Amino acid sequence: MYVFALSRMLGDSYLRHGVKQPRNPWSDGPEYITQCPIKPGANFSYEIIFSTEEGTLWWHAHSDWSRATVHGPIIVYPANGTTYPYSKPSEEFPIVLGTFKIMVDYGKTYLLRIINAIMNEEMFFKVAEHNLTVVGMDGAYIKPIYTDYIMITPGQTMDVLITANQSPSEYYMAARAYAGLQYDNTTTTAIVQYSGNYTAPSTPAFPILPNYTDIDAVTNFTRQMKALNSKEHPVDVPQTVDTKLYITLSVNTLPCVNSSCDGPNGDRLAASLNNMRVLNDRFSSQPPYFFNFTADDVSDDYLTPNNVTKIVFQTTNVMKAAENHPMHLHGYSFYFVGFGFGNFNNETDPTGYNLVDPPEVNTVGVPTNGWAAIRFRADNPGVWFMHCHLERHSSWGMDTVLIVKNGTTTEASMQDPPPYLNPC
Repeated sequence: MYVFALSRMLGDSYLRHGVKQPRNPWSDGPEYITQCPIKPGANFSYEIIFSTEEGTLWWHAHSDWSRATVHGPIIVYPANGTTYPYSKPSEEFPIVLGTFKIMVDYGKTYLLRIINAIMNEEMFFKVAEHNLTVVGMDGAYIKPIYTDYIMITPGQTMDVLITANQSPSEYYMAARAYAGLQYDNTTTTAIVQYSGNYTAPSTPAFPILPNYTDIDAVTNFTRQMKALNSKEHPVDVPQTVDTKLYITLSVNTLPCVNSSCDGPNGDRLAASLNNMRVLNDRFSSQPPYFFNFTADDVSDDYLTPNNVTKIVFQTTNVMKAAENHPMHLHGYSFYFVGFGFGNFNNETDPTGYNLVDPPEVNTVGVPTNGWAAIRFRADNPGVWFMHCHLERHSSWGMDTVLIVKNGTTTEASMQDPPPYLNPC
């Protein structure tokens, strides 16, 4: 599929978030990494290559902070002759978190395709007096999660079933932040409105959301995530690993002349992976030195074709700035095999990995003062951006690229570049 993009902005580029784009980093989208921004009045034709994706994905601008308003859903339906691995819903609604209203009929089941396009907040989401069934994440099916709330990070998508089985009336659906260091304490709302004749309430029922700091609600929801792993939708979890990367996620500071900036001690805020920013020419496979990353007081290699890579992301409490980091990798979905709290222990923590039916996702929330482990097979050659999907952290430097070498055949190598690439 080709998408023609004409820029009317100050220069932009566009990502199809979660579309793996096999062998085609040329159309991936992040500016100054795989393409130069499209200048005002110029255009670029994106070649969009789908592979195993099925479910809800999304697209957004990938230049500075422009994705705040430039975004939309991508829906990948089951292939002809196949169907959903659950009862087909009566109707579906894409919900990019914000104000919205949906009409429902009593007794019918609906599919909510929920996208967190918010810039800097993980969100709790709930519908008053209704239960939810989560059946998909990031364009892949999962075992049903029966719950009355979800927690969704920036960049993630979830497919959620809801049955209109309550007394016909009006009910609020609402979302609010799971607390980081700084967060918007407002609540975004929408209305679920039943059809039919009834006296509408003066105030629709409002859901009781988890508290802003309820890490137990986050943990309990995350622990339930497992791949569907059916005959029609199997998983292929690598059981052995070729390359191990241990990556710390930190908020830091950079010095300013005469302490003239607004950050701590007159410095400016920054962010890093393994205490390095994306400006460095090589990325280390482990931090430059080890310490108690989660203490209260805290003192680049190429990947070869089909290399099985394990990454352990470790949050830190540098500057007492520990928070949940949604880490996103372009060009791949990966298996989220485990997570925990405190410093990752390479001897004991891997024994608890789920190597049977871990969820296959493209964005993972690394817990506050904790770690998350992922595995994937490096079978998509190219240069692929990896970054925190909290926009302030990505713009401060919590990002890097993974470079996957070409294989020995045409099918295992990058496509040739398109005939025209926008100049910088």
